[in-house]
Amino acid sequence: MHFHPKYHATANPDRAAVIMGGSGEVMTYAELEARSNRFAQLMRARGLQIGDTIALCLENRADYFPIAWGAQRAGLVYVAISSRLAAPEIAYIAKDSGSRLLIGSAYTAPVLDEVAKLEPGVPQLRLDTDGPLSLDAAMAEMPDTPIDDERAGCDMLYSSGTTGKPKGVRIPLPEDPEIGAANSLMAIANQAFGIGGDAVYLSPAPLYHAAPLRWSMTIHRLGGTVVAMEKFDPEHALELIEKHKVTDSQWVPTHFVRMLKLPDEVRSKYDTSSLKLAIHAAAPCPVPVKQAMIEWWGPALREYYAGTEGNGFTFISSEEWLKRPGSVGRALLGTIRICDENGDEVPPRTEGQVFFEGGSPFSYHNDPDKTRDATNKHGWTSLGDVGWVDEDGYLFLTDRKSFMIISGGVNIYPQEIENLLVTHPKVADVAVIGAPDPDMGERVVAVVQPRDMAEAGPALAAELTEWLAPQLSRVKMPRQIDFRAELPREPTGKLFKRLLRDEYKQAYEAAQAAAV
Repeated sequence: MHFHPKYHATANPDRAAVIMGGSGEVMTYAELEARSNRFAQLMRARGLQIGDTIALCLENRADYFPIAWGAQRAGLVYVAISSRLAAPEIAYIAKDSGSRLLIGSAYTAPVLDEVAKLEPGVPQLRLDTDGPLSLDAAMAEMPDTPIDDERAGCDMLYSSGTTGKPKGVRIPLPEDPEIGAANSLMAIANQAFGIGGDAVYLSPAPLYHAAPLRWSMTIHRLGGTVVAMEKFDPEHALELIEKHKVTDSQWVPTHFVRMLKLPDEVRSKYDTSSLKLAIHAAAPCPVPVKQAMIEWWGPALREYYAGTEGNGFTFISSEEWLKRPGSVGRALLGTIRICDENGDEVPPRTEGQVFFEGGSPFSYHNDPDKTRDATNKHGWTSLGDVGWVDEDGYLFLTDRKSFMIISGGVNIYPQEIENLLVTHPKVADVAVIGAPDPDMGERVVAVVQPRDMAEAGPALAAELTEWLAPQLSRVKMPRQIDFRAELPREPTGKLFKRLLRDEYKQAYEAAQAAAV
């Protein structure tokens, strides 16, 4: 059996492949097929061959998909770049990936003009643009029939750069050149999650990230409809579920937190009964948050743990989670191995670094050191997370190894503290970091985004400290609580902790220098 939107364009040409949540724009499977063919034809006309690399720097829009599918059917490696990055960061990824073409739009044009000055050797084409850079005009001249040498390509996505310069995850082109061949994610979607060709799938996150792009394209493989939000808004998400009778969806815990903090009358205003599946991933979900979502949406929640690297995949249903609150499930791809500092496996319920054995191979592009660091002496690979498994193989994540705070020689993982603080009714968002401390090495600092910035100050800090005290050991208690109107988060919910840690480190070093 073959799985590709081209087959659905024949069987159901008028079915909506994409609906944009804000504008209401609809792209049918017939239109997706024609435009993806035109893009593939254009790539060949410009001399790009199988295995070559292109980059996309676009906002969420319907045209994202024919470009991605056009690259896929032309055997290209396509790099999705965040439209929120600065010009030097985009230029770095374009050069590092070896991209021979950078696709943009009128929306991203201002920053891409700067990229063109930094990397003049990477040509650009843009949507919604006139003149020699017009992608629309170039595609209009191309036939809408398939190229003669179709071959399955794949994405190369870059880490968000939360701990340094972003690194591209290089996955080999699929062994099977057939563009409609099934892949592991499609099998998981269909068999583990029960997603079928009648799916109406809500994607609330930026398409330049691994999960939104890959899952949306998986829906197209199955013949369903993707409802893509231009930008996440908690009430608008509920409105779209009701309007389009959404059956399946993908979230991160930050989305849940923001929807749960809507007033009760807003939450109850929308009918979400069509929702059969609410997948979530990307970060451990605070137990009270997930409990509240299951009470609201029923057992629709399904969680997985995986990375852009594709080296492993765990899964847990709502029913299983209620018996094991906090778990991210058992492995569907690869075998979980929890290891100590020497790379040796530790017994159940012992904390260590999470590795997978037997998952898909990957490497970090142009970074053999990072590839080597992600692999232990057994050949098992890790995303850098810390956790433990129970006797039945259920994984519980503790935190990122790189975010660990060492205070007075004690290892402290911020996730536990963050998961508590974010449930406080006066807290909208929180990041817990380690700041330099002359006595302890590092001290625990909570940077809080209050729901009402007018309440920020010593009184709220004292209230939060008093609220935390019965729930945390003394060594984990924040020694400092600061307030911010907004935290540096990606729209996906990923927090740029590196920026906060660097800021506190620089302030400490400046204070030390001033004291000399």
